[in-house]
Amino acid sequence: MFLDLGFKSVTMDDLAKELAISKKTIYSIYSNKSELVEDCTFHLSEAIYAAVRDLMNEQRHPIDELFAMRSIVLRFLNNEKNAPQYQLQKYFPRLFKRLKDRQLMIMRDFLMRNLERGVQEGIYRADLNPELVFRLHFFTYFTLKDQDLFPEKLIDPNTAILEHLKYHIRGISTPEGLKFLEEYLKEQQNI
Repeated sequence: MFLDLGFKSVTMDDLAKELAISKKTIYSIYSNKSELVEDCTFHLSEAIYAAVRDLMNEQRHPIDELFAMRSIVLRFLNNEKNAPQYQLQKYFPRLFKRLKDRQLMIMRDFLMRNLERGVQEGIYRADLNPELVFRLHFFTYFTLKDQDLFPEKLIDPNTAILEHLKYHIRGISTPEGLKFLEEYLKEQQNI
């Protein structure tokens, strides 16, 4: 409900009704809405992190791994609108900062390992500055969620994210990596 309607928009009454329990039951566990929001957001963050750890253990092809990461994000946050992120930032700024820092750490770990493996395997260029590549990729991704820059009525968010990923991969790949990307994309069209 928080992702669909926004953190500020969802009331404790709404939650109680949706869960078919009393508000009193919710308040027996959480003393206020802020605690509940924090638990919910960190629970989602941990679920995403667990999926990322599992992905990293699979040792997939580095480019395939990037597309698998995109799938994880879409699976967990597919219906996420911009309102929840905006409301979290506006009404729960400390929590928003902690979550953003956590996301940064998770994505940095994932992307740095992906870049290192890709360079070792000859898939990504050896002349890359990994920290710069990570920051360009990560922060540009979050810019895609800015409705002023990328209005949903003009640009489909899922298309923007896919194009961003392809753009990223093309920028860091060797000819071998580009060949894999083109074959991968062709295969995905046939599915």
